[in-house]
Amino acid sequence: MALFDLFKKTPPPPSGPYRDEATNRIYQMLFCDDIELYRSSQSEPHLYPFDILLSENSDIADLQKVIDDSTTETRAKILAYYLQMLRGHRPAGKELLGVIVEVGLDGGLDTLAAYSDQTARYINYTGSMVVWENPEDASGGQLIRDLFEKSRDIVSKIGPWDNPRKPHPAKGIVRISFLVSDGLYFGEGPIQVLFNDPMANPALTSATTLMQFLTSMATKNRS
Repeated sequence: MALFDLFKKTPPPPSGPYRDEATNRIYQMLFCDDIELYRSSQSEPHLYPFDILLSENSDIADLQKVIDDSTTETRAKILAYYLQMLRGHRPAGKELLGVIVEVGLDGGLDTLAAYSDQTARYINYTGSMVVWENPEDASGGQLIRDLFEKSRDIVSKIGPWDNPRKPHPAKGIVRISFLVSDGLYFGEGPIQVLFNDPMANPALTSATTLMQFLTSMATKNRS
């Protein structure tokens, strides 16, 4: 191999559905199932709750303190539940903590994530992003609560996925994932099929309304 052939190598494929690796990283972190992503984003010394979440010495009781703390953000609680399960403990109850809707479009993947603390993230297929951190907003809060109400109905009728999380859905496929205290639940199918499904439609319709609200608020703030 000639020396300059080293510069002709094909670059590695992106680690997610977006062209920008920083956006892929944020996308992967939405699911709260890879503690190493959070470890590399936290500076030391780790502050609470990451002093517990990132410690190899934390036990089930330590993680439960994070879960029971009403001031802790939802994504930290999801991580705590996930780490408990890695340590062999599965909660008896089913607390819905996050809902993520992914839609494979011609141009890429649209991703909406909403959490029980009334926060949300929307990543457009282009890679542009909306971060919603305004739980006091009545309109946004009501839309998220409505999505969760519709989603709980689905969770009550399906079981958890016990295998590793699947790669992002392909073009033409919609997937709705539920981050529950006892694991990951999801359903997926062709866009038209799932949007017309009697069980999935109410949640997907609520998610669409929330996405439209977030994009309209982002446009309003920019102007």
